[in-house]
Amino acid sequence: MKVLAFNGSPRRKGNTEVVLDAVARGVERTGGEMEIIRLAGLDISPCLSCGGCDETGVCVVKDDMGPLYEKIDKSQRIILASPIYFYGITAQAKAFVDRTQAMWSRKYLLKGKGQWQEDPQRKGFFVSVAATKGEKIFDGAVLTAKYFYDAIGIAYDGALLVKGIDKRGEMADSQEDIARAEEFGSRIVSL
Repeated sequence: MKVLAFNGSPRRKGNTEVVLDAVARGVERTGGEMEIIRLAGLDISPCLSCGGCDETGVCVVKDDMGPLYEKIDKSQRIILASPIYFYGITAQAKAFVDRTQAMWSRKYLLKGKGQWQEDPQRKGFFVSVAATKGEKIFDGAVLTAKYFYDAIGIAYDGALLVKGIDKRGEMADSQEDIARAEEFGSRIVSL
């Protein structure tokens, strides 16, 4: 099984990348493969709210988001990953999520025209690392992830959330969390 992961962290070799690498090891250990796409390395403009996708289900903005729609359509398992910035996902991750409006249009506006088919086997997951340990630190980001998956027609099936990890490389020192991430990756494939 192929797992598609979108890394929303702007930091190269940061804690989100480290935890995703651990998830990938779990995926591969269970016989799957994982592709990680670093969103900060792509040119993804924000949604223009122009309504251009309402009639076609295709975004009118031409940038690096275009090829991602097809990757999403073909994936059975998707991970949205982002560190927490002010109780939410990063700007890079949010621009990506907002641009799935075209997929929302296909699902909710064009379904009757045969441009959408439900697939209950598809699953979506959220992976996040936060510097602080606040009780509600992940609430906003998890809610965004749930609505993202609803918009693209994938059932949300859980999250791997790690608190108290801040400095670059600190995630690699948390062997308990790395083990949890590897197990999370195995579970994704085993579902």
